Amino acid sequence: MAYRNGTYVAFHANGTNVPINSDIKYYNLMKAWTGKSDDDFTMVNSHDKAASVRDSSKRSTLMASLQLRLRNSKNMVLIVGETTRFDTDWVPFEIQQAVDVYKIPIIAAYSVWERRILSPEYLSDYWPKALADRIANGTAKVMHIPFKKAPLADAIDQYTHNNMPPHGLWFYSEATYKMWGID
Repeated sequence: MAYRNGTYVAFHANGTNVPINSDIKYYNLMKAWTGKSDDDFTMVNSHDKAASVRDSSKRSTLMASLQLRLRNSKNMVLIVGETTRFDTDWVPFEIQQAVDVYKIPIIAAYSVWERRILSPEYLSDYWPKALADRIANGTAKVMHIPFKKAPLADAIDQYTHNNMPPHGLWFYSEATYKMWGID
C-alpha cells in the first residue's frame, strides 16, 4: 500500500517546457514557495517521489510514472489556466486517474482568476471535459480557489483522500477570503 502524503500538481504544458509559454510557471512558483524556509507554504511534491522521465519516453513509461505519483498522493492541484480545457492528452488522463482510480480530491487553482471564487460553476468554460464530466456525474470532489498562496496552502493541508470536499463545486466562504485579504 502506498504512503499517500504527496500533492500531485497537474497543468497544461501547452507542448513546451518554456515557462513563459505554459502553466508550468505556476507549478514552478509552488515549488519556490515550498523551498523558502521563511514561508508558511509547505507541500510534499509527488513529482519528487518517483524517478523522472523524459518527454521523449514512451507513452506507456510516462503513464506508469504518473500513476505511481498519483498512487502516492493525498490530493491533486489542478492549475486551471487559459489553455487547460484544450489539453486532450495528459491532463484528462491525470484527472481520470485521480478521481476514478485513486479517489483523491482535486484542488482547482485558477491562474485566470484573481478574486474570490464563490460560484465555481461560472468558471466552467475553463474546465477540461474530463473534469466537467466528473463534476456533472458527482464523482469528482473539487475545491475551487484562485491561484494564491493562502488558499492553496489551506486546501493542500485540509483536503485529502481522508477528508474530501463534499462535492464538485466546493469553495471557501467570503469570510475566509476576507481573512486572507483577498477581494
